[in-house]
Amino acid sequence: MSTLEQTIGNTPLVKLQRMGPNNGSEIWLKLEGNNPAGSVKDRAALSMIVEAEKRGEIKPGDVLIEATSGNTGIAPGNDCRAKRLSHEIADARQHEPGTPVRRCVLMVRN
Repeated sequence: MSTLEQTIGNTPLVKLQRMGPNNGSEIWLKLEGNNPAGSVKDRAALSMIVEAEKRGEIKPGDVLIEATSGNTGIAPGNDCRAKRLSHEIADARQHEPGTPVRRCVLMVRN
C-alpha cells in the first residue's frame, strides 16, 4: 500500500481457534486497532472528509475543527495530514462543568 488512505479499513480478520461455542460456530475478530489511528473511527473520519471534498466544501489549506477529544476527533488528524488540511480538536473537558458545549464539526476557510 502506498497511501495512508489505502490502509484505512484494510484491517486483518483473525479466526479465534480456542474460544466460542462447540456447536460448529466460528468467531472472527476484525483488528481495527491496525488502522492508522488505531480505531474503527478511522473509516468514518475518512469518509466524512472525502465526501466533503467531493462536494467542494473543503480543500487543501482549510482547517477542520472537531469538537471531541475521543477517537472521532483523533482519527481525522491523520486523514487531514495526508490531505494537507489543518486539524484542531476543541476538547469539551476544558470547559467549566455544567457549561453546555455544542458538539459539531466546523470547517473554516483560510
